[in-house]
Amino acid sequence: MKTIGIGFLGAGDIADLHAEAINSLEGATLVGLWNRTAEKGKVKALKYGCKTYNTEDDLLNDPTIDAVFILTNMETHCEYTLRAAKAGKHILVEKPAASSIGELEKMQRAVKEASVHCMPVHNYIYESGIERAKSMIDSGKLGDITQFYMMYNIHHSDDIRARYPGVIRQILTHHSYTMLFLAGLPKTISCIKHTVNATIAPQENVAMVNIKMENGALSHLSASFANDDHAGDPWSCIIKVIGTKGSTRYSYRDWVINDRNGAHSQTYYAYPESIKNTTTHFINKVIREGGQPLSSLEDAINCQKIIEACELSVADEVHVKFNK
Repeated sequence: MKTIGIGFLGAGDIADLHAEAINSLEGATLVGLWNRTAEKGKVKALKYGCKTYNTEDDLLNDPTIDAVFILTNMETHCEYTLRAAKAGKHILVEKPAASSIGELEKMQRAVKEASVHCMPVHNYIYESGIERAKSMIDSGKLGDITQFYMMYNIHHSDDIRARYPGVIRQILTHHSYTMLFLAGLPKTISCIKHTVNATIAPQENVAMVNIKMENGALSHLSASFANDDHAGDPWSCIIKVIGTKGSTRYSYRDWVINDRNGAHSQTYYAYPESIKNTTTHFINKVIREGGQPLSSLEDAINCQKIIEACELSVADEVHVKFNK
């Protein structure tokens, strides 16, 4: 079995989970990384057992690297995807995959012309519970889907909240691709937002969306950085699909370790596992077998359309028609 060589552009917190997945996967190796802050990159490379590169081009031109993981800030995703595709590398790009629909379409053209794979990190749907829900929906076991709910109520510290975009772009992207995977395309979108304590950061830290789906089902999406939910039957991160013949539920609170993890006050174990599952699928199914991701750049474009519809709905206080 050929060993798949991986290179990282970016070495922030999310890189730790991708590196752990690669280093535990037979037939894959993390060759090296480039990070904007060189000293931080060296520390992470020592932790991962790989080398560092002085420039992005040094990494992209390394013939031992088959695929590039783009783990930098959202605003750089398009540029690095275009450069990686030109270098003939397969690409895993963190979410949100780009800043605009135009950037995503440019990325889509570039990877098609280069004949390389490009998979967005739409990690929630690579969890076994979500895949089981998808199977139940597709097989008709749940009947006609009437309702889709996805809630996220996890406090983020002030420093993290200040440097992140608001929850519409940072969190509702997750809700959007999960909804697309399980419930299909939206028809109309209505969004409201709120900022709790704007002295910390002006970005919204609570947002709610009501959506009418193409198939007639109704969806409710809710995202908040403002507070943890530790009440009985907590809505920390919960997904529910209801149909005429049955329903299904998925919750991060089913697997909890009482240790802080990144932005979260506890380790919601499903989250790091979903990142590892995404990395494994990309390497084993997409690169090695030439299969398809569960969520593609086309889905990323539809996600961005939902996000931009939410932003328009908030700005104009209107119900927005989704444009396919």
